[in-house]
Amino acid sequence: MPSSALASLYITLMCLIWGSTWFVIRVGLRDLPPFQSAAVRFAIAAAVMTLVAHFARKREGGTAPPFWLSLVLGTLNFAASYAFVYWSETRIPSALASVLWSVYPLLMAASSHMFLAHEKLVPRQWLGFVLGFAGVALLFATDLPAISKDALVGGCVLLGSPLVATIGTTLVKKHGGATSSLLLNRNGMWIGALLLALLAFSCERDTPAHWTPNAIATVVYLAVVGTAFTFGLYFWLLRHTSAYRMSLISYATPPVAILLGAFAGNEPITRWTLSGMAAILGGVLLVMGWKRSPSTKSS
Repeated sequence: MPSSALASLYITLMCLIWGSTWFVIRVGLRDLPPFQSAAVRFAIAAAVMTLVAHFARKREGGTAPPFWLSLVLGTLNFAASYAFVYWSETRIPSALASVLWSVYPLLMAASSHMFLAHEKLVPRQWLGFVLGFAGVALLFATDLPAISKDALVGGCVLLGSPLVATIGTTLVKKHGGATSSLLLNRNGMWIGALLLALLAFSCERDTPAHWTPNAIATVVYLAVVGTAFTFGLYFWLLRHTSAYRMSLISYATPPVAILLGAFAGNEPITRWTLSGMAAILGGVLLVMGWKRSPSTKSS
């Protein structure tokens, strides 16, 4: 079990990495179709995780995950969640995508309240949900229609990503506390890669893919750093710390994504973007700021 300081350091590192992935995805999509790019990313990540699991499995400990849990993780957290993200980023800027995705802690808190013991919400935390989703509504009323009608559709589709990720993470937190995170991620990534490849074959057979050095570099970075390393670390930490604390990663990544999108990608950042982000993250702060004491027991 990591110390509190070490866990905080790991969480900070994941914030920086995952904050950068939104822009890197957008860069890669200049040359590659979305589902094919995501499928190759997860195939490489699964191969890396297979190698890591072979050498580190005994040191990590934990039991072998049941197949159904690997299937849940691979289908929801990897295949479905990233299919939504990649497809949406062909229609909306990476910074705006990251801001919309930051509703994940709100969804995770609500799910934890309903399904996870000792992670209950107090009544005033629901104010945070109202504020957070008011921020989402603001973005749908301002930034998205200003881009295009396709951007509105892209924003709606993107919101499916944190929703399915919430379901998957809740099930992993509830049923996977004793399982090996390395094996769970290895299995889930292979399943995710297979499902994304099937999706690419079905939808992108006639779409050209240009495997330029730039495209290869983005896929390798996303696979090794943004997937194998971070998800292995994430689900290992999830065994030892609160789902609330882990979901705070989504609180810190939008500012990183906005800075990269603005300065490296010349993406437009309006006052509505910042206002929507402030409302969403303010809602997250309200939800995360008041937690029922761990000593409180349910009857």
